[in-house]
Amino acid sequence: MSTVELSFSALPVHVRTARLIVTAVARRSGVAENLLDEVRLAVGEACSRAVEAHRLHCPDEPVRLELSGADRRFEVTVSDTVPGDDESGGLPKAPDAEEFEYGLGGEGTAELGLAVIAGLADDVEIASTPKGVQIRMSWPAEAEATI
Repeated sequence: MSTVELSFSALPVHVRTARLIVTAVARRSGVAENLLDEVRLAVGEACSRAVEAHRLHCPDEPVRLELSGADRRFEVTVSDTVPGDDESGGLPKAPDAEEFEYGLGGEGTAELGLAVIAGLADDVEIASTPKGVQIRMSWPAEAEATI
């Protein structure tokens, strides 16, 4: 399969579009229908985390996705450009509950999102570098890619 690259402005409204695109590419890449919801949810969580990090640290920089498939695997990499040189490893600090619209903020929110991703993806690697954080997720692809 060829590599598909996608970048979008760090706005929450674009997360839905990214999920739809990734789900369509996953389907065309041979990911089983029963795994598509997991792909969609994990990518949505990773994109939401990246959007929040960008909105806090670099709102003008785009969030980037790379979709690829090889050796009967479908792989998605979500990258942000928030430097990973702080004590949180580049992961955004969760807002206080009174600052968070739905009261779901607080310590551990970013880590909870990463735990959700780890539970949904077949394989996950998280890399925090001075250039940003990359979350690489992959799932098995049963058939050869048709794109």
